Parts: sequence; structure tokens; C-alpha cells
Amino acid sequence: MPNARITLVNPNSLAKVTEAIDRAVAPFRRLPLEFRCLTSADGPAGIQTQAEADASIAPLARLVRQEAAGTDAFIVACFSDPGLHGLRDLVPVPVLGIGECSVLTAMGMAARIGVIAIAGAAIPRHLRYFRAMGVADRICGELALDMKVSELADAELAFQRMAAVGRTLRDAHGADALIMGCAGMADLRGRLEDACGVPVVEPTQAAVGMAVGRIFSRA
Repeated sequence: MPNARITLVNPNSLAKVTEAIDRAVAPFRRLPLEFRCLTSADGPAGIQTQAEADASIAPLARLVRQEAAGTDAFIVACFSDPGLHGLRDLVPVPVLGIGECSVLTAMGMAARIGVIAIAGAAIPRHLRYFRAMGVADRICGELALDMKVSELADAELAFQRMAAVGRTLRDAHGADALIMGCAGMADLRGRLEDACGVPVVEPTQAAVGMAVGRIFSRA
């Protein structure tokens, strides 16, 4: 019998982000599962504004429909979870969003959660989402790196900025856990946790963990 498959879809068109998502999955590859990481080639070249998030939904839905027959669980690998509820209507298998999963995971670790965003333009959209989820009172702050998604390729620059923002969330906002608010940061999670001294949740890994639970609990 073939292994179950988890398909992770990057809703933007940046292949480098998809490569980083694939690296985030590495700790789970010892499990009897197949992981497939796909890029939505017709999506925007980055998702920061609400307009970009909205523009990503139609191409994402087409890709999910295309892959549905061979997939046991989908993960929307963008922190804003674009189209999440609509996608759940389209396919019969679990569809998880990395934003929702990361918040749920962090709430199991700490009372006060800080979120590190890539760009300030994303924060109002994230805060609306947290309110819609009913968890806004657990988010003590969200601060931006003010870096473009493409700039994350400079790992040392990204880490130094993340560490500074993470310490500010800890010291000035009282965060006792942090969420990396973007797909593609997993390579820096361990270093960031050491630098800030609080648990750090990487959202792609949080979503994979929940997808694994859903698949094996119904086996």
C-alpha cells in the first residue's frame, strides 16, 4: 500500500519560498508519508497586502483541484491562509493553513504570543484574521521585519532582524512564545529560539504536525 501524501502549496510564485517550505518538512520525512511541495505558478510574486492574498486564491484553488485525487491532506503554506475555508469546500480531504495551525500550536505553549511578520503591510490583515479566529486576546503583539520575501535569501540579515524583533516582542510586549509569521523561515527557527529564550513556532512545521495527526488518527 502506498504511503499517504501531504501536499503543501505555496500560494505565491516564488520557487525559492517553495524550496524553503520543502526544507521545513525535513524533520517529518522519516515518517511513512510522502510530502510534495508545489508552487502556484500563477499566483502573485509575494503575498503582503490583502489584494495579493485575494489574487492568490483562484490559482491556488485550481492547483488544489488538480492535485486532489492523489492527496490525503493539503497545507496552504502562506501565513494568511488565503482561501482556506473555500478550499475545504472543494476537496474531501483535510485542508490546513499554516497561520491557523501555528496559532493553535503556540496557544498550547504559552499565554502571550508574539508574531514576527515580514512586512508591516501584512499586519492589519493578520490582525483581522486573529479576530476572526477568536484568538486576538492571546496575541500580545505583531511586529514586522520590514523585509521583502525575496530578501530572506540573506539568512544572516534575516536572522539578525528576526532576533531583534523577537526580543522586542518578548521584552516590550510580554511575549512568552513567538510565531515566525511567514513560510520559508524554518532554517532559522532553532537559532531564533536560542537567541530569544522562548519557544518559537515555525508555521509550516506546525501545520505538518497537525496534518500528520489527522492522517494517522483516521488510519
